[in-house]
Amino acid sequence: IALSTAEAEYIALSQSLREVIPLMSMMKELKATFPIEIQIPNFNCTVHEDNQSCISMATKQKFSPRTKHIALKYHHFRSYVNSKQIEVHYINTQDQIADALTKPLGANLFFNLRKMLMGW
Repeated sequence: IALSTAEAEYIALSQSLREVIPLMSMMKELKATFPIEIQIPNFNCTVHEDNQSCISMATKQKFSPRTKHIALKYHHFRSYVNSKQIEVHYINTQDQIADALTKPLGANLFFNLRKMLMGW
């Protein structure tokens, strides 16, 4: 149970990156296993987050009294953030396209997000 919205967002970020990190590892293994003569891109991940407290928890190494109770299992991705393999960027709530699929919105915001997502 999350005690704040920042903690809930941090847990959701952790859970989503549990899906991404193995894919990144697999792509690196394929890159090393099959040598190709062309320039191969690096595999990095950019995550867009609309909660600045969550971004702070993900990017800073220190724990505050308000965050030290969060279970260690949710901090697994911090080493990837520190090594810049995963970048967490702030996005304004009005531009967070995923909100159209995950929460009730006002009509204007829903139509704006739908246009960004689908183009109509």
